[in-house]
Amino acid sequence: MTHPLFGTHLPIVAILRGITPAEADAAFDALVEAGVTLIEVPLNSPDPFVSIETMVKRAVGRAKVGAGTVLTEEHVVAVKDVGGELIVSPNADTAVIRKTKALRMDSYPGVFTPTEAFAALAAGADALKFFPAELIGTSGIKAMKAVLPKHVPVLAVGGANETNFADYIQAGCAGFGIGSNIYKPGMTAADIGERARKLVAAFKAAAGVA
Repeated sequence: MTHPLFGTHLPIVAILRGITPAEADAAFDALVEAGVTLIEVPLNSPDPFVSIETMVKRAVGRAKVGAGTVLTEEHVVAVKDVGGELIVSPNADTAVIRKTKALRMDSYPGVFTPTEAFAALAAGADALKFFPAELIGTSGIKAMKAVLPKHVPVLAVGGANETNFADYIQAGCAGFGIGSNIYKPGMTAADIGERARKLVAAFKAAAGVA
């Protein structure tokens, strides 16, 4: 299940929507200790660039940190300026994708149709985020995977959790973006760590990896 894009990172992206800078250190440590080392802070969180910069300083090769809900080229530049490495969007904005790649960051745009998927790939996307996955469904993902380039990893985001990882993997997904099942505002670092460990264990079991 490993893919060159992810390297040693498990293909689970923690989506920390609503996290504050005060929580960033403890949440980051809890996730990394649990084995979740791809982390995004959505830009509609409080002071997101401060949280990203805080986590980047702790990452030092252990994790990749970046932003989610990235909608403009200006935001891509701002993420790069604080050391972010990942740009995740809910949509497939080709200008955002091109700016991300021009700044040598990883691009994970959200797509819903084959048209969006191929446009995103033509713009340079590294992986595709099927969003919302629960609406596309495993049958829709499987159908799109049949025509997409085999080397492109796809992530299921929106409705994917430890109860259905196996179904999405069987449909062709390489990994997942996990939001409220791993973090909700107000959760303690211990809660985040516990949820992350359960998700990692469930993913490894579904993917058949040690």
